[in-house]
Amino acid sequence: MTRLSETQGLPDDVRVPAYDRAALGEGIVHLGLGAFQKSHLAVYTDDALARSGGDWRIVGVSLRSDQAVRDLTPQNGLFTVIEAGVDGTQARVVGAVSRALAHAHGDAEAVRAVLADPATRIVTITVTEKGYGLDRARGGADPQHPAIAHDLVHPEAPVGVAGLLVQALAARRAAGVPPFTILSCDNLPGNGDLVRGLILDVAGRRDPALRDWIAGAVACPNAMVDRITPAPDAEVRAMAAAMTGRTDAGAILTERFRQWVIEDRFPEGRPDWEAGGALFVEDVAPYEHMKLRMLNGSHSMIAYAGVLTGHTHVRDVMADAALARLVRRHLAAAAATLAPLPGIDFAAYGDDLARRFANPHLAHRTAQIAMDGTEKMPQRIYAPARDARTGGQDLRPFAFATALWMRFALGRHDDGTTFDLNDPRSDEIAARLQGATTAPGILAALTGEGSFLPTDLADDTTFAGVVTDILADLLERGAAATIADEARAAG
Repeated sequence: MTRLSETQGLPDDVRVPAYDRAALGEGIVHLGLGAFQKSHLAVYTDDALARSGGDWRIVGVSLRSDQAVRDLTPQNGLFTVIEAGVDGTQARVVGAVSRALAHAHGDAEAVRAVLADPATRIVTITVTEKGYGLDRARGGADPQHPAIAHDLVHPEAPVGVAGLLVQALAARRAAGVPPFTILSCDNLPGNGDLVRGLILDVAGRRDPALRDWIAGAVACPNAMVDRITPAPDAEVRAMAAAMTGRTDAGAILTERFRQWVIEDRFPEGRPDWEAGGALFVEDVAPYEHMKLRMLNGSHSMIAYAGVLTGHTHVRDVMADAALARLVRRHLAAAAATLAPLPGIDFAAYGDDLARRFANPHLAHRTAQIAMDGTEKMPQRIYAPARDARTGGQDLRPFAFATALWMRFALGRHDDGTTFDLNDPRSDEIAARLQGATTAPGILAALTGEGSFLPTDLADDTTFAGVVTDILADLLERGAAATIADEARAAG
């Protein structure tokens, strides 16, 4: 079978770029060339180019691996996006990516050049929270993070996001070139503010004058992103081949739904992302809270329950009547912590989420969602738990999710088989749990400021008591029996 490299001869039901790719220049550099970037930013940009044109094609940069370069370069940047709805799937070939670079595999000079190029007006990012090197407590850079530590010592040969951005901005300032806008597409509350604090900290350690220039000249709008995109595998590539008649090493599977809410601060311009349905607002925070607490919070609960009960995919969890009931309970509890948002019906949004989770054509692995729990639990579970406590609401759904995570942190199933936590603090978790065999002991071991259960919630006798009771049941009776009883009690 011929490899995908152009769009001539594709089946009529495969959507292809509705513009002349060669006629449009590059204007966006994306750091973190992975599946989500291809299903989200690239699709919105593809739609923008089709409707309004412009020199906004994307240079994708992989910071560590060269897999994306090996996938996309022989395909002229083309790749298949399979959009899965409850009623079936549809394929489109996306052409917004012009080329791919592997920073750690020989392309560092090319990456620095494109970041300094005046044609680059936006730099977008998807590296997950652990990729930034954030110190959340201080609001800047974590000097212990490997990339941050390296880049503070070697500012002219950066390897991390912050170092690359600061070096590029310094080069543009020296050359009299306007700065690019920095747009994080990672699932972090206040992602633009976090990136801004990060680069200001790194720049200030290098040159206070550079820091001041960045503070006054560089825009970092906040944004909320939403599109469930499982990690691609051989099955996805086989689906793409069957639908397009081409082999495609870069094919991805995603849901049909997509959402992007962005603060409209782009001094050097931006693509017509409205063509793909992007919403531009003054303040993205209420949308972030809704998504983080309802979608992502429920996803975390689903992930830990799914791994512990042997459910491989989110759709498998939703096919379990007991777990589906508890997912609905969590959605309602999370919605109750939110301030009203004009034009948004939280109950309807929760119903839509439940349908999305149950999508039979979307193979989203629970183990993938369960990764990096110490970085996800604070905003997904602990923050709404605090607000629920303040509002006199039921804490049990959040205590249940917390107990599931703590049971998951033991790294073993009820039958004794083990699994990898895939958490940046896995070693610390293991050390904390040494000798902890009871529910109170595990709760105490996993309490602490930062990435663990905050002390204010651990000291709350109501919340901690419920967590301890549920965790004791999980340890003594197993996940399946505990979940069944919890669902019956939930009604």
